[in-house]
Amino acid sequence: MIIAPSLLAADFSCLGSEVRRIEQAGADGLHLDVMDGLFVPNISFGQPVIAALRPLTTLFFDVHLMIEKPERYIDDFLRAGADMITMHIEAMEREAVLPALRKIHEAGKQAALSVKPNTPIEDVFPFLDEADMILIMTVEPGFGGQSFMEPMMSKIKALNEELRCRVLDDEVLIQVDGGIAQDTIGIARAAGANCFVAGSAVFGATDAAAAIAALRQQDI
Repeated sequence: MIIAPSLLAADFSCLGSEVRRIEQAGADGLHLDVMDGLFVPNISFGQPVIAALRPLTTLFFDVHLMIEKPERYIDDFLRAGADMITMHIEAMEREAVLPALRKIHEAGKQAALSVKPNTPIEDVFPFLDEADMILIMTVEPGFGGQSFMEPMMSKIKALNEELRCRVLDDEVLIQVDGGIAQDTIGIARAAGANCFVAGSAVFGATDAAAAIAALRQQDI
C-alpha cells in the first residue's frame, strides 16, 4: 500500500516545511498536481515549484500532469526532478502516447497514464506494456476536497483483471486519486488499487504520521 499525499492540500505559505513534515510522517512519495487552467478548470503550480522542493526531500516525486499536450513538457518536468510523470490519455493525440512514455523511460524515470471518471478504462489497455502505473481518478480532476466516486471501482476491477491476464499485475501499479480517506481507502484497496493519493486526509491532519498509519490500517 503506497501512500502519496497530494501537495495540493498543503499549506502553500510554507511548502518546504510541509513536505518535510509528511516525509517524517512516513509518506512513500509526494503527489504533485500540475494544472494549466485548460485541461482542468484550475491553475496550480509548475516546474519552478517542483524544482525548488526537490533539494529539500528524498521523497519520490509523482508528478501528475493535468495539462493539454503534456508531452511538450516532459523534459521540463524531468529537469525539475520528477521521478514519475503521469499524463492524461484524454489530453494527448493517440499517436503521441507511446513516444511520450518511451521518452520518460529513456531518461531513466517512470511513466504513467491517467483516466478521468468518464473515460473508459479500456482506452489505456493498448499502452499497459509501456506503463509503470495507471491512475484512475475517483473525482473530476481540477479541484481538491471532492467526494469519492465509488462507481469508479468497476474500472479498478477491470484494469486489475486485464493486468492479471497479461501477467502485468506485479509490474503496473493501480493508483487512485480523489476523496481518499479512512472511510474510502479500504474500498479502493479491495477493488485492486495499491497506490493512493491522499490530500486533506494527510496534510489537513494535525498528526500526519497518525493519519498515514490510519490509512495503512485499512489494508485488506
